[in-house]
Amino acid sequence: MVLTVATAAARPRTFKFVLKNRFVNDSSLWSNDGRSAIAIRACFGKPASAIMQQPSWALARISRKPKLGFVMIFGLFKRKSGNIAIVERQYALLTSAARQPHLYTDLDVPDTVMGRFEMLSAVLILYFRRTRGSARTGQEIAQEIVDAFFEDVDHSIRELGVGDAGVPKKMKKLASMFYGRLESYAVALEGRDAVSLAAALKRNFYPKGEEGEPAMDGLAAYLLSAEARLAAEPEERVETGQLHIPAAGE
Repeated sequence: MVLTVATAAARPRTFKFVLKNRFVNDSSLWSNDGRSAIAIRACFGKPASAIMQQPSWALARISRKPKLGFVMIFGLFKRKSGNIAIVERQYALLTSAARQPHLYTDLDVPDTVMGRFEMLSAVLILYFRRTRGSARTGQEIAQEIVDAFFEDVDHSIRELGVGDAGVPKKMKKLASMFYGRLESYAVALEGRDAVSLAAALKRNFYPKGEEGEPAMDGLAAYLLSAEARLAAEPEERVETGQLHIPAAGE
């Protein structure tokens, strides 16, 4: 799947991310042994506030759990990539950034399943925009992050109780949501348009459009600031899976 995004300068930029078909119709890829999903499971399926309320020794256990999942998920990549450790490290950094408590307590991100999905999507979009101009190695890692994300979402929604029959439809919907956000956020980010970005965030994080919902100005400001700081990060961090999303609230 190749997505062309219009920019504020009317110069189309193409995000060359290929969405793999296997998660749509091949349930045989997934183990039925009950193992939990990888890093997104802590962000997608468990409240961020509950995670951060744990004592330090419990947080250490949580941070180690994703590695078990990566052994299972990234076994799929062994035939085609030597970047497994790099992708694992980078994906863990991205999911950690998406579950920062400050996002939920101060920037109006709802601590719900879909709120956490939306936040992880926004963080991934920042990452993909940073790596779109990277050298081949950085773009290959970004593609594998895309693969990992959707395979992870597949496994996570199964863990959350969606049956095999409902997974393809749910995955198609979530994939469409993600790429729609990639397009709408890109236009606002390219133009450094905080008002448009806040409006897009509000539509997605609070789709009911009820009166009194937060304006999402704070989150928009954070994402714009984070993107500017990511642009200054050296390419070496992209290629080694050590690109840190700037912390919220700094």
